[in-house]
Amino acid sequence: MAAAPATQPATAPPATTMKAFAGRSDAAGLKRLSLHLGLLVAAGALVALAPGLWVVPAMFVLGIVQVALFAPFHETSHYTAFENARLNTAVGWLAGLGSLYNWHFYQRYHFWHHRFTNNPARDPELADPPQHRWGDYLRRVFALTFWKFRLRILADGLRGDLSRYPYISAASAPIVIRSIRLEVAVLLGGVLLSMALFGWQTPFLFWILPQLLAQPVLRLYLYTEHTGCSTDGNGLTNTRTTLTSPLVRLLMWNMPYHAEHHLYPFIPFHRLAAAHASIRNQLAYIQPGYARWHRGYVKDMQP
Repeated sequence: MAAAPATQPATAPPATTMKAFAGRSDAAGLKRLSLHLGLLVAAGALVALAPGLWVVPAMFVLGIVQVALFAPFHETSHYTAFENARLNTAVGWLAGLGSLYNWHFYQRYHFWHHRFTNNPARDPELADPPQHRWGDYLRRVFALTFWKFRLRILADGLRGDLSRYPYISAASAPIVIRSIRLEVAVLLGGVLLSMALFGWQTPFLFWILPQLLAQPVLRLYLYTEHTGCSTDGNGLTNTRTTLTSPLVRLLMWNMPYHAEHHLYPFIPFHRLAAAHASIRNQLAYIQPGYARWHRGYVKDMQP
């Protein structure tokens, strides 16, 4: 596990000071979205053209690009991917489909996560807190807990009962339920249409198997964001920023600058690097690489 910071960081700059980084841009968002869609098309072509068993690594590549759609899905939940609010909603809702995310549900879930970041009693991401044990670690990394939660949300939405989720208010529940039901209809319709037009194997080759192969990579990525950080309300200490390669930053829409995002969620993805340069010396947890963090975390893992 990553070591605690050597010194207590200073108070974060006030939000008013960081407003200089708050400029949203449809052009920047559409440029990044176009790159992401281009990578999806290229990876899909790899699957379509791959001979024999080469289809497996091709599906893995496609899956990586697919699960990375979590980045624009997340960014749009803050309405920071684009300046246009309707564009945020439309892109976010569609970006979540592949991994069974529902944008309207996630918005409310994620608001609580930001409000109660890493608070064991209130943060919904800690409703089932990670244990420093191999069994729990592997269940999370191989996305078993992830898929269970996703399917439970869809089932509850179809039944029309979201009462088990305290962050879904009675007033917003009908909106979320309609969104979930529409999502299930779109997914089932897409599966049936693709099978009818291109063969029964199509949804397996281009969606289901790529998701199953690559979702563990996203789980490893997300695992680092708050695990081992403080459980108080200090944004400088309860979230980790990870320094990584330009390709990962491209695919993940600069989400590795995660402490910066949590401190100032109004800063759009294309300004997070500049925000990082401004406050990096005040952050408690700056991790040089994801693999290095996981090596440290599992080193003293319990059976």
